[in-house]
Amino acid sequence: MSRAAALSQSIPGVSPEIYCQADFEAVARIVHDNVGIVLPQGKALLVYSRLAPLVRESGCVTFGNFVERMRADEAELNRAMAALTTNHTFFYREAHHFEHFEHELRPDLIARLKAHQPVRLWSAGCSSGEEVWSLVMTMLGPDRAAGQALARADLRVLASDVAPHAIRRAEEAVYPAKDLKPVPDALRRAWTSESDGTAAIGETMRAIVRFRMLNLLGEWPISGKFDVIFCRNVMIYFDNPTKERLVQRFLDALTPDGFLYIGHSERVSGPASRQLQLVGPTIYRRRNA
Repeated sequence: MSRAAALSQSIPGVSPEIYCQADFEAVARIVHDNVGIVLPQGKALLVYSRLAPLVRESGCVTFGNFVERMRADEAELNRAMAALTTNHTFFYREAHHFEHFEHELRPDLIARLKAHQPVRLWSAGCSSGEEVWSLVMTMLGPDRAAGQALARADLRVLASDVAPHAIRRAEEAVYPAKDLKPVPDALRRAWTSESDGTAAIGETMRAIVRFRMLNLLGEWPISGKFDVIFCRNVMIYFDNPTKERLVQRFLDALTPDGFLYIGHSERVSGPASRQLQLVGPTIYRRRNA
């Protein structure tokens, strides 16, 4: 039995002329080269299910033709990358990160804002926005008046993702109210409004966040440094060389004594790890020397 026939058997009703092993391997190479994500053989069905609607919409008929379209058309490539990017997340995910930020970082960041110094935060791989809004709520705190004063200071937050549909959802900043249940009640009352089962992020928060489509493997049009970078459950999809390069770039983008938060199943490695001190579960601080 050929490899193409073997693959087609795992996807009932799909002809190997439409989607075969060679197509999957071509897509996997393109994805790795462009966004660093590794797609093992077990993801063949996922690739089919995510890309089949785009193949039909494009009129390409076969995945082989669509692969050629991806190589020749940047817009089509971006649509495919967005479809293949996993965007599962939720509010206050890995709550110990926000608790650490609140107790260990926030007091110093507030002092700096009151001294008219800049504070910069980055949610890298922000997906549909739940992470960045959790972070901003934690930064502004439960006292609305005090939080508004912080927002009027030199506080800015970057939220980036490779998937344009995720960025659009994050910018809309409207979610089912039940999705915000993990957020502490005081923060939710201060910064969101609920109506008819939906919750909307308040304008004070929205005014300090800038959303950008950004490929972490590409160029970063960023000039300043960040006090805090959240990049959680993104590097699990990368191979080790890609992870090590990304960690080095994050290190270079941090201020002295800046903090990097990563996912619970992730670890930093490579040369950059020698300059990052583990200070909590998947929380690292840049060594100031």
